[in-house]
Amino acid sequence: MNRLWVQLTLAFGAITLMVVLMVALLANRQVDTQFRSFMAWAGIQESELIDQLAAYYNEQGDWNGVEQLLNTIHGPSMSMGQGTGQGRRRGGPGLLLADATGQFVYTSNPGTSNQALASRQELQHALPIEAQGEVVGYLLIQSPGAIRLTPAAQMFLVQVNQSLLQAGVLAGGLGFVVGLVLARSLTAPLSRLTHAADQIAQGNLAQRASITQPHEMARLSESFNHMATSLQQASQQRQRLVADIAHELRTPLSVVQGNLQAMLDDVYPLEKSEVAVIYDETLMLKRLVDDLYQLARAEAGQLQLTVHPCQIIPLITETAALFQDEAQEKQITLDVGVPDHLPTISADPDRLRQVLHNLLVNALRYTPVHGQIQLQVEQPSHDAIRITVSDTGPGIADEHLSRVFERFWRVEESRSRDHGGSGLGLAIAKQLVAAHGGQMGVTSVVGQGSTFWFTL
Repeated sequence: MNRLWVQLTLAFGAITLMVVLMVALLANRQVDTQFRSFMAWAGIQESELIDQLAAYYNEQGDWNGVEQLLNTIHGPSMSMGQGTGQGRRRGGPGLLLADATGQFVYTSNPGTSNQALASRQELQHALPIEAQGEVVGYLLIQSPGAIRLTPAAQMFLVQVNQSLLQAGVLAGGLGFVVGLVLARSLTAPLSRLTHAADQIAQGNLAQRASITQPHEMARLSESFNHMATSLQQASQQRQRLVADIAHELRTPLSVVQGNLQAMLDDVYPLEKSEVAVIYDETLMLKRLVDDLYQLARAEAGQLQLTVHPCQIIPLITETAALFQDEAQEKQITLDVGVPDHLPTISADPDRLRQVLHNLLVNALRYTPVHGQIQLQVEQPSHDAIRITVSDTGPGIADEHLSRVFERFWRVEESRSRDHGGSGLGLAIAKQLVAAHGGQMGVTSVVGQGSTFWFTL
């Protein structure tokens, strides 16, 4: 009973059964009433009552005294459909006689006033009485349900009721079958989706749900597959991150271990120059750990910013000046372009210097000899500042642009590990810009260079 398809089947079946039962009851009631009314009119026509009333009106010219005639030939009640005689049995239908205007002139039911008017609907179902070609009155039956039927007529009603019962049972059974099929068609996609979710919960992140119909379930399946893909990518990134961290740590640790072992084996003398090599490697390890910690805090939204109004032009020129000597040493031209005036912005100047530092380090690392780096600042709108760092390096292929800001990611060949760096600079720079509410991106053409930009 806890299965959804069972509950849906029972619900469809119950609704179908209730609807069929209501229709059957209404149909039974209507058929019984209409059939008894038909039999009543047939009995009246067979008893020649209409002709007698027409003859009475022709003779009298009005309906005065007609109650004596009706009481003589009809009595308080009449059993219709049982022959042509004038039976005087209680429990028959009530007769009503109305004149041409619809006002009742006779009623066998004491509850009906002779002063009442018949409704248009009652007159439409009444038998007209004609005299000399004109309608002079109407004969109505007040209670057709009280008519006593002949055995043959009663048998007819029984057969009709049996047919209604059979149709109801058939419709109810068909409703259960249709409900079962519909419930299974609705729950089958849910079962497949549940199976896929169980597989993912067990660690099979490659599992996908293949559902095309109905449309709502197909959209749910598509969203589920997107979620599974995101989980798989996150798992792969986590595995790649662990592998990258291990690789980045292995090199300096191997250098430290090798040098210490050589000193212990008296291969290297215990001198300051040898200790300095080990010290440099420990500094590299510390920078790597600090970068990872800073990136983790930035991605978690826990990075603290000291925001206050600052001038962007001095910050740009001072940071660029720190790299002029290195650029000249590598025979690279570093140009800085800033407008004459820029508005004061609210930012953390130390973090902005770190962003510019990471972008310029990246540009210097991959720009060849006699290459060019351009650091430019512009104001695309009154409330935004755009800073770009362009180089004439090897460029980045389009298929790699979406991964440029991933941790430890390097393009093969042109971004090899031989160029140095931890592979975290760009990732940290993007997170720092995002912490300021800005955006960072990159455009590149292979063989011409790359342009990194961010807006504040």
